Amino acid sequence: MAPTAPSPAKSASPSQPSGKSEVSDLKQQLRQLAGSRAPDADDQRRDVFKRVISCMTAGIDVSAAFGEMVLCSATSDVVLKKMCYLYVGVHARAHPDLALLTINFLQRDCRDQDPTIRGLALRSLCSLRVPNLVEYLVTPLTTGLKDPSAYVRMVAAVGAAKLYHISATTCLDADLPAALKALMLSDPDAQVVANCLHSLLEIWTLEAANSEAAGREIETLYSKPVVFYLLNKIKEFSEWAQCHVLELASKFIPSDNNEIFDIMNLLEDRLQHANGAVVLATIKVFLHLTMSMTDVHQQVYERIKAPLLTLVGAGSPEQSYSVLCHLHLLVMRAPMLFSSDYKSFYCQFSDPSYVKKLKLEMLTAIANESNTYEIVTELCEYAGNVDVPIARESIRAVGKIALQQYDVNAIVDRLLQFLEMDKDYVTAETLVLVKDLLRKYPQWSHDCIAVVGNISSQNIQEPKGKAALIWMLGEYSQDMHDAPYVLENLVDNWDEEQSPEPSYMFTDKEHRGTFEYSEDLANLTVGADAPETVISAQRYQENDNDLLLSTSDKEDNGIRSSNGSYTSTYNAPSDLLSSQTPAETALINPSSSTYSTQTNFSLDDLLGLGVPDASAPPPPPALALNSKPVLDPATFQKKWGQLALSFSQECSLSLQGAASLMNPQSLIRHMQSNYIQCIASGGQPPNYKFYFYGQKAGAAAFYLVECIVNTASAKAQLKIKAEDGTTAEAFSTLFQSVLSQFGHS
Repeated sequence: MAPTAPSPAKSASPSQPSGKSEVSDLKQQLRQLAGSRAPDADDQRRDVFKRVISCMTAGIDVSAAFGEMVLCSATSDVVLKKMCYLYVGVHARAHPDLALLTINFLQRDCRDQDPTIRGLALRSLCSLRVPNLVEYLVTPLTTGLKDPSAYVRMVAAVGAAKLYHISATTCLDADLPAALKALMLSDPDAQVVANCLHSLLEIWTLEAANSEAAGREIETLYSKPVVFYLLNKIKEFSEWAQCHVLELASKFIPSDNNEIFDIMNLLEDRLQHANGAVVLATIKVFLHLTMSMTDVHQQVYERIKAPLLTLVGAGSPEQSYSVLCHLHLLVMRAPMLFSSDYKSFYCQFSDPSYVKKLKLEMLTAIANESNTYEIVTELCEYAGNVDVPIARESIRAVGKIALQQYDVNAIVDRLLQFLEMDKDYVTAETLVLVKDLLRKYPQWSHDCIAVVGNISSQNIQEPKGKAALIWMLGEYSQDMHDAPYVLENLVDNWDEEQSPEPSYMFTDKEHRGTFEYSEDLANLTVGADAPETVISAQRYQENDNDLLLSTSDKEDNGIRSSNGSYTSTYNAPSDLLSSQTPAETALINPSSSTYSTQTNFSLDDLLGLGVPDASAPPPPPALALNSKPVLDPATFQKKWGQLALSFSQECSLSLQGAASLMNPQSLIRHMQSNYIQCIASGGQPPNYKFYFYGQKAGAAAFYLVECIVNTASAKAQLKIKAEDGTTAEAFSTLFQSVLSQFGHS
């Protein structure tokens, strides 16, 4: 077999040499052009410089041509200068021994007649970042800060920060921070001012760890003269510089409200800026300055709402998500403010999933009597979304709105229509919501069960859907004639099911082994070595939408949830928790004497023993309350801030009442049955906080109550405010009487 002829070597591109011979060739050409004064010498140098930069970009070591490149830098051509400075900046850091060769020509260029070359040379000199050469930087920097060209001063301001990173001692000994501060407060060029501010913040922030004087210097930047000086020039700054100035203004502490209003009026037009970063930075200033001014929160929110909504529809999905996160916080704090803008949160087909999920949360939060129909109609369209997680979230959102008592009639009909869709995840999610609705609105059982009864259990694949169906089969079996047969099908396939709660949860303690109750209700472990104690891990999730509780109130009362917030509507953590009987509660925490007492009392009552309760409360006083008081959260918050405190006292709960608070909704229902409504609640065991209100019958006067309950001590701290001071004491007595009855019924 004939040997294969060697393939011809590929000729290297003239612009990208690939070996030592090419580098040697470049050195030879540079050496020939170094002293040339031919008319086309600069053009030839450009071609060779381009080839050198191309090689350097390709990863070829061209440091051997360092000396020739420096020799060819003696030119007034700006393009050649830029390429030479780029080459020098790369190889000077990699070869510090060669960097000394650049000092002379860079210092010479710092004194060039062309301000562009002066600025480029100073920037390259500061970018060498070679510690042995810092002594050569001080004089060019000091001179550059006083240069008549704004470009050179701008470069010098940034160069001072570079020098600090190379040698902090040299920078401070040369007193460059003081020169920067003086230049910042006097220079007519806005970009020079911005660069000085940036360098000063960087230098003093790093230096503050070692020097108290640097900390005081930082405080001077947040002083009124500096902040107002920069804010008055903000229109002259670039977008980047405006964000720096606004960040500085957000940390300014005004002396009075007049200064706050002056700053907000000064920055009013920044809310209409085309750059989203500037708008968000301005909004941050508004929110920080008015944090303690609760009386203007509504006006501020209304003012920043329109710019945020505008930014949502502009720009990339990532920008929209960032803006939506800001809106999400405001929506959770003041949902009523955005109730008329619900269409701005409709999901677009092109929205990514993380944007859609955030919009669904906000649509759920702003739903009220005026927009429920439109929002639910839109959410129902998402149920058929090809994105299964979003379809699930939309169905859950419809259920959450229904549980808020908004247009339940229409919502139930929509949910029942979901059951007709031939999608297993839609059916499962809908069954769970129908089950929750029936627990809250039993009056809808006839319509719901009529549809649920036609569902084949074989079409339900998900465990939570099957669990919901089984609950309805047991609760409404009298209305479902085929219930035994449906249940029989489920029993036949029982061996195939993977249950997350073991059977021993429903057996007596003596018949089950020791087990460890983990922090997740769905994650239980059994073992001989498991501890005897049982750890109760029911958790209540809160959202940051509490309009009624300020940060100071939370800290004063010493009650914090895991994320430091409380909810305006209370969500039980699981079906297990909200459906527990007292006996089941005792199983979860058998070591608690409180729950054992509750169980014993309940069993005594069931057996008809009629055990008397020595702690039975006295009958309530004769103060008639309106059976259907109406008060929205915004009005409650306003009244709470305006009214003086009528009573502040501590009262006791019965042991049964403390035990019943395993499900805080039971207290809310108990108070509602006595015409006292709950407008917000939250917390985490053993501490819970509730806000109640009542209205005097035949009058417009309201009574507002803050109730903080500690189940461990069975104590409740009450704060009562009344619009009718003459009946405040009577309401206080009535409230305590009703509260003491909790757990006895």
